[in-house]
Amino acid sequence: MSISIGNICIDTNDLAGSTAFWQAVTGYQVASSDEGTTYLEDANKSGVGLSLQAVPERRDGKNRLHLDLFTDDLAGEVDRIRAVGASEVRRFDGWVVLADLEGNQFCGVAA
Repeated sequence: MSISIGNICIDTNDLAGSTAFWQAVTGYQVASSDEGTTYLEDANKSGVGLSLQAVPERRDGKNRLHLDLFTDDLAGEVDRIRAVGASEVRRFDGWVVLADLEGNQFCGVAA
């Protein structure tokens, strides 16, 4: 397999509050921030990244936490993951949203 967990993304209604909370929990530093998203990383830049993404809707059905799985072979890994039972939810330029057998969403991302 050629896949690794590269980033964990958490949807939030309170970007500033969630950023402060996850910084306190993990000790991660703000690596960058743009409109609606803050990226956190460990000081050594060796661990899995964590991003916080502001969304307008409250948690209702869709999981608030999802994995971003990084790969050098996005098409091949999406095919492999679908073959073991995942469903494709939506495609974007450079990533594909998938759902596991219970409907929990995660992303395959071109590394």
